[in-house]
Amino acid sequence: MKTFAMKTAAAFAVGAALALSAGAPGAAQAATPKKGGILKYVVPAEPPSFDGHRETSFALIHPIAPFYSLLIRVDPSVPYKSGNFVCDLCTEMPKPTDGGKTYTFKIRRGVQFSDGTELTAHDVVATYQKIIFPPQGVASARKAFYVMVDSVTAPDPYTVVFKLKYPSGAFIPALANPYNFIYSKAKLDQDMHWYEANIMGSGPFIFDGREAGAVIRGKRNPNYFHKGKPYLDGFEAIFAKKQSLRVQAIRGDRAAIEFRGFPPKSRDDLVKALGKDITVQESNWNCVLIVTPNHKKKPFDDVRVRRALTLAIDRWGGSKYLSKIAIVKAVGGVAFPGHPLAANKAELQKLAGYWPDLKKSRAEARRLLKEAGVPNLKFELHNRGVDQPYKIVGTWLIDQWKQVGMTVTQRVQPTGPFYATLRKKKDFDVSLDFNCQAVVNPLLDVAKFISDDKTGNNYGNYQDRELDKMFDAMNQEPDPKKQRAIMRKFEKRALDEQVNAMITLWWYRIIPYRSYVKGWYISPSHYLNQQLEPIWLDK
Repeated sequence: MKTFAMKTAAAFAVGAALALSAGAPGAAQAATPKKGGILKYVVPAEPPSFDGHRETSFALIHPIAPFYSLLIRVDPSVPYKSGNFVCDLCTEMPKPTDGGKTYTFKIRRGVQFSDGTELTAHDVVATYQKIIFPPQGVASARKAFYVMVDSVTAPDPYTVVFKLKYPSGAFIPALANPYNFIYSKAKLDQDMHWYEANIMGSGPFIFDGREAGAVIRGKRNPNYFHKGKPYLDGFEAIFAKKQSLRVQAIRGDRAAIEFRGFPPKSRDDLVKALGKDITVQESNWNCVLIVTPNHKKKPFDDVRVRRALTLAIDRWGGSKYLSKIAIVKAVGGVAFPGHPLAANKAELQKLAGYWPDLKKSRAEARRLLKEAGVPNLKFELHNRGVDQPYKIVGTWLIDQWKQVGMTVTQRVQPTGPFYATLRKKKDFDVSLDFNCQAVVNPLLDVAKFISDDKTGNNYGNYQDRELDKMFDAMNQEPDPKKQRAIMRKFEKRALDEQVNAMITLWWYRIIPYRSYVKGWYISPSHYLNQQLEPIWLDK
């Protein structure tokens, strides 16, 4: 008989298909790695803070992940495969006991933080206490991922025990989240906010300086516990907001790669200009832009107005147009397209905003606006100052809403102020938001849509206890078919009946990079594989 964990794992095993383009890494990746060199890469934005537990942006992961270790992770040394989890700080992946409710991890001995102090199980426990049970005033963006966790303890300095309230196949994928940097208990005891402004980990690289607005540097950690790694002497994460500058940096070999993703034209231009000196990897992307109305702002407290907003959007036509110029492509619902828990096209077309008849949708949008007393609605769209895909999709949305008589202006903020505005939950009418997750794990990824007092990354200013109940139910349900049935009800309520938020288009990841970069494999997430330890330079 299959156990709960086996049955649930089967649902996740399908994962996301990778599409490696012409010139993608092949036998050259298997060549003997060379040591040395500085990897220079471009990052489109600076992190709002340095605290991985608080932040949700790639702008944090790309320059900061190399300084930290994780308890477990997706294996970065081989091409991505869903469910391929390996130890980082632990010694072996544990088998659950107590009917799937207890996981015991043994921690490596002799691991050091960059200040020379030893990392023990007590540091791991303090880290996960902060992530799962944050004290008042401490932000934890993914605390809802751990609804199944009852306790985290360290019976001795090299053992960590997670006790679950109920068995859950979503637990191990959640544990492998790349934002779960292991922090020093001593530093957290000193100040729970210390890591927001400081960097000190046990990862493959040691912090080697920062020039605000320009670059963050790391150098090889001589005491790194994965022997023989990293291969690089160091790295430079170079900040460049404009896409044109980032493309030029790779073309001129001032940088080797951008790990987030370029639109199709930039890929084509680089391939045309550099030929064999450029390699491309592509993948579907576990990331989606969301339209988030502020439910405490009139008239967006009215479901008729929210429903009109989504009915006006032509997702099917938008996919064909925007996929040619932006890093978006798939039409989908709340779950990663193609996953067993995701809606198929027929199911999507039953939802408001996905109807096959666009004229019917927009006529209904106009009717609802008139009924709500705002036939010529005017409002401001709050957006992030990143071209791909935020500003491009934002401009497209404004045109979509114009088709039903709405007049929308756009307020664009840099990444830091953008997040500050979202977190205040007051100073915006409607905002572009996003749900970008690392490990493809829809049962938990949809935590974005539950009540804002239950999750750490819902900025819509609403509570929906029905969604909360459905979220808990599908996370406690062992049968994937029943999980899927609950997911459809969850999706129907979130996107159609209440329209608490609106899905735009799911992203598509295109990474063109200098062919001398070896040892890096794309994944469906721009958060994974960013510790940089397997990367080496063939030059």
